Amino acid sequence: MTNARGIDMKILITGITGMVGSHLADYVLQDHPEVEIHGLLRWRSPLDNIKGILDNINLHYGDLRDLSSLLALLKRIKPDRIFHLAAQSYVVTSFSAPVDTLTTNVIGTTNLLEAVRLLGLNPHILLCSSSEVYGQVKESEVPITETTPLRPASPYAVSKVAKDMLGHQYWLSYGMRIVRTRMFTHTGPRRGNIFAESSFAKQIAEIEVGKIDHVKVGNLESVRTICDVRDAVKAYWLTTLCKDGDVYNIGGETTLTIGDILNMLASFSTKPIYHEVSEHLRRPSDVTLQIPDTQKFRNLTGWRPLISTKQTM
Repeated sequence: MTNARGIDMKILITGITGMVGSHLADYVLQDHPEVEIHGLLRWRSPLDNIKGILDNINLHYGDLRDLSSLLALLKRIKPDRIFHLAAQSYVVTSFSAPVDTLTTNVIGTTNLLEAVRLLGLNPHILLCSSSEVYGQVKESEVPITETTPLRPASPYAVSKVAKDMLGHQYWLSYGMRIVRTRMFTHTGPRRGNIFAESSFAKQIAEIEVGKIDHVKVGNLESVRTICDVRDAVKAYWLTTLCKDGDVYNIGGETTLTIGDILNMLASFSTKPIYHEVSEHLRRPSDVTLQIPDTQKFRNLTGWRPLISTKQTM
């Protein structure tokens, strides 16, 4: 269906300058060129991830923590779909900055949903929760389903539980068209170097040019199921096929320990790679077993990941 401007659809991506947001914009431009893309960013957000598509998207400065900026933005563009990707997304940082994490992720999400409600808009909204909401599961609970108890083990995870539940509440209370996803580990090009696999890759590159002599690591025993970000954004696009108000696990097919990921990256190097544990990289409480059951989402949408973990690394 085409609107009065001759555009099939307008979408708003919060966090468009991040890894996931920029890949989603790339995907939409390539596979859905009839869609008009709008992105929310803060005034100091680096544009590196979107520098190649700046002429093809519409950027708007604002802040999730400022309701007035969201009201002005949404009133102006009236999006048909909102992909809410913006967040303080680093678990380790959430321990040292819990208030900032909760403010950005919880108050920010509330402001976005309130702005939609107050303006009387009716977009389809994707709220990205996280596998971190499940916390440390028992072996008997693997693979993790959407009904597995939530046991958040970090301020970041707590913020994602709140964001998740806000989505449920706004659907229940106001009939808003909200789908929640709990994405398991996803990575790929543009991943910030504060995350394990990208940090390892950067340090290995630095070893190769003689800048350092070993890789600093945290807990190498944690188990993760890996998905490439380029597959992840295709899954996000398909969430209009999902039931409003419901929640869906999304994740890859390859399960590895963090140590396995380090060894895979080291195997690509021509130099011997040594590592040592750095205590400041360990979390006060960790989540060490993340293997998802994603059948609910896959059966509904037909999605499956296509990019291998080796290719991603």
